[in-house]
Amino acid sequence: MKKQSNLSRLMSYAGGHKILTYLSWALSVISALLALIPFWYIWRIIRDILEVSPDYSQAVNVTQYGWSAVLFAIISIVVYIAALLCSHLSAFRVAANIRKELMRHIAALPLGVTEKYGSGKLRRIVNTSSTATETYLAHRLPDKAGAIATPIGLLVLLLVFDWRLGLLSLVPVVLGFLIMMKMTGKNMEQKLKEYQNALSDMSNEAVEYVRGVPVVKTFGQTIFSFKRFKATIDNYEKWVIAYTKALRLPMMFYTTAINGVFAFLIAGGIIFTRNGVTNELLLNLIFYIIITPVIGTTLTKIMFMSEDSMIAADAISRIDEILNEQPLSEEEKNNVPADNSITLEHVSYSYDGKKNALNDVSLSIKPGQTIALIGPSGGGKTTLANLVTRFFDPQKGRVLIGNIDIRLIPKKTLMNQVSFVFQHSRLIKASILENVRMAKPEATREEVLEALKSAQCLDIIEKLPDGIDTVVGTNGVYLSGGEQQRISIARAILKNAPILILDEATAFADPDNEVRVQQALSALSKGKTVIMIAHRLSSITDTDCIYVLQNGQIAESGTHSQLLEKNGLFTNMWKNYSQSTEWKISKEAKA
Repeated sequence: MKKQSNLSRLMSYAGGHKILTYLSWALSVISALLALIPFWYIWRIIRDILEVSPDYSQAVNVTQYGWSAVLFAIISIVVYIAALLCSHLSAFRVAANIRKELMRHIAALPLGVTEKYGSGKLRRIVNTSSTATETYLAHRLPDKAGAIATPIGLLVLLLVFDWRLGLLSLVPVVLGFLIMMKMTGKNMEQKLKEYQNALSDMSNEAVEYVRGVPVVKTFGQTIFSFKRFKATIDNYEKWVIAYTKALRLPMMFYTTAINGVFAFLIAGGIIFTRNGVTNELLLNLIFYIIITPVIGTTLTKIMFMSEDSMIAADAISRIDEILNEQPLSEEEKNNVPADNSITLEHVSYSYDGKKNALNDVSLSIKPGQTIALIGPSGGGKTTLANLVTRFFDPQKGRVLIGNIDIRLIPKKTLMNQVSFVFQHSRLIKASILENVRMAKPEATREEVLEALKSAQCLDIIEKLPDGIDTVVGTNGVYLSGGEQQRISIARAILKNAPILILDEATAFADPDNEVRVQQALSALSKGKTVIMIAHRLSSITDTDCIYVLQNGQIAESGTHSQLLEKNGLFTNMWKNYSQSTEWKISKEAKA
């Protein structure tokens, strides 16, 4: 199958506005040719002046020619504006449709894919890449059509009046074009890709750094503590400086070549006037000196168009990279789980295709049981929970809810079965009412208030200026980490799904908020199958079973007392945790 060109790809998003793109090219060509007509009138003005010199009063047509030149210049501008109007209408439609399709596709992708790219990179692709296509269609393509027409018209003008001077004018053009081809070849395309990669990496790490600012302020760390972010900045700096130095010499030769046309014309004028100066030669020489700067301007336009074409190609490539990510399969038959049991059968998953985050994990959770997942960082706890919620599918094995493979459960039905409260609670910029109601859009105001009450949120509501109608993030209204967590728990209570996943739900709560969050979680967990991911081991002592994960495998499992009796990994973790809770900040005795 023949690969679609970049232009064809973009035009597929234009719909009925496609004709406007082609019309803009035609108008740009007409504008470029009209813009050359004033130069012809300038030649006639110079000719009339030279013919009557030194009695300039006889040059009666100068005013007429002057106004004719102005008229055609104005017409050229108007036609060019019409070309840009057409191209912008089409380009805006294309950019809007690309963003819509990207957002629809991203919304359908599993969260595992969005985590792989990172929010900063995804945001950059949606915004910057679509903007690059808009600039390409709205400005560069019409300008390219005009830039192609201009040299053709110039070639006619240069060769019609004096072919010798015309050919001399073309020598620096050829030199400049050869140098430009060297700068804008395949090497430039690869360099632009590297440049966009460096920008994407820096943007992605910047987002993660900003999210970590509270930690920086709390512990007095500097940017150097965030090595990945600093590394992306250093990499970008190193790349840009090296690339700029690499282009310094060819750019100098290019600028010299396109601006050296006057040297060629003067040399030609000296040679051609060895036998005396004629009015005709003087007329043509003056005219060529006036018109040849257009050549340099046109060549520079073409050079930047080549660069923008590569930027657009790279943007389309990045857009396609996201669009080529496949959503999870969707089952049409509405298979409803018989109960809220959870089973993992020989499940394996790898993020990079090299090291398994989970390796042949099997476990069974009975309906109504509360189990805990603990272990060292990177052990696979969050990955396991994400597989249960089907944020992505296992590469080996299967996950069952109510004895049905979750791949056979429709997405909506599965989401009605599972609620989750993450370590990083996220509230959208909307009222408290709308944030909670996201879990159940048809919920009444009274149902939302009851959920907030069960989640221990009444003290939060009372201090807000407009109660549950207060919009978070406006007029200085911001909630602490623990308060956001309680709002998230209210959302989960309103949803009332039979399976609950808690991923470090009390991680950012202060002591007072932690008590309230624990009370809210107790209300939320009643009668449900609960998976808890916890670092605070004191919060899981009463769970039905504790699974200790290490290197993607279940190292130990059992109740709190059973694991202590084994005197294994959990016992060591419990001792370390118990010692840490007894640490106290001591003060030196006053002298």
